[in-house]
Amino acid sequence: MGVVVNLEDGKREAASIKHLIDLTAADMARVNELILSKAGSDVEMIPQVANHLISSGGKRLRPMVTLAAAQMFGYSGDGHVKLAMAVEFMHTATLLHDDVVDESGMRRGKKTARMIWGNQASVLVGDYLLGQAFRVMVDVGSLDALDILSSAASVIAEGEVMQLAAAKNLETTEDEHFAVIKAKTAALFSAAAEVGPVIAGATRTDRAALRSYGMNLGLAFQLIDDALDYGGSSKDLGKNVGDDFREGKVTLPVILAYRRGTASERVFWKKAIEQNSADDTGLEQAIGLMKRHAAIADTIGRARHFGEIARDALAPLEATPQKSALIDVIDFCISRVS
Repeated sequence: MGVVVNLEDGKREAASIKHLIDLTAADMARVNELILSKAGSDVEMIPQVANHLISSGGKRLRPMVTLAAAQMFGYSGDGHVKLAMAVEFMHTATLLHDDVVDESGMRRGKKTARMIWGNQASVLVGDYLLGQAFRVMVDVGSLDALDILSSAASVIAEGEVMQLAAAKNLETTEDEHFAVIKAKTAALFSAAAEVGPVIAGATRTDRAALRSYGMNLGLAFQLIDDALDYGGSSKDLGKNVGDDFREGKVTLPVILAYRRGTASERVFWKKAIEQNSADDTGLEQAIGLMKRHAAIADTIGRARHFGEIARDALAPLEATPQKSALIDVIDFCISRVS
């Protein structure tokens, strides 16, 4: 079973998270104003590099989750707007750094910043955005929120190093891969969801529910991304299909296909991933092996599993429009494949 991506995916996305977009629209307008303000600098290259990625059409899903989670518990004030901006800057900084580490040439359908301004500029502007994020967090005045987001920043960096250490290692286990994506992707989703109830003064139980929701949503989101790299399109991914394969990334579809494969198939994987011989012909063969061993289908199945855990985390909470919208986000993440 392969991945079939609906070519009308953009329309499906708009429909599936429309509730969240509508609920957070007014606050997101303030977030976007703050983003543009805080991305500014007298150093000309900083806003050029930052705005290249900021204005490139990302979904802004993480800050919307922060806003909805704060609204869900009746928060009134502007702290959630500032924290949502900080979350987006942390995410943007991570992307700038990721593209350097991965030597990526395309992001969100455009050349990466590193391809235009170079690796040094991408890393340093990412650092600048992180600094601005922390300044805004301090301005909010919540030590708990600062602790959550600063801890997430450390975990994300650990995840990057873990991934680097495991690069091209086909002996990576499924558990080891989950540890990487939990740190690299899910930690920020979790923090983004938890800081909402924190500044709203919600209970520890409510905080734990949103933390679990974000963590499992992030795991589902990343696993679907892993699957799409072998069955999506450049339009859907915002990067070249098969980039993970060409870069020698050992993602879950690769792990499953390698472990389930024959001895000769493992020789193919070792040559492609460990010996840097991945090309378009190899990509076709890789996808064929993944289909043969249900590696893509099972990756999607695991994503659905984490999506259900995220849904269950919210189940005990009072029914609100925000809760419904956050559940829609789970459905959106999974519906990127069909």
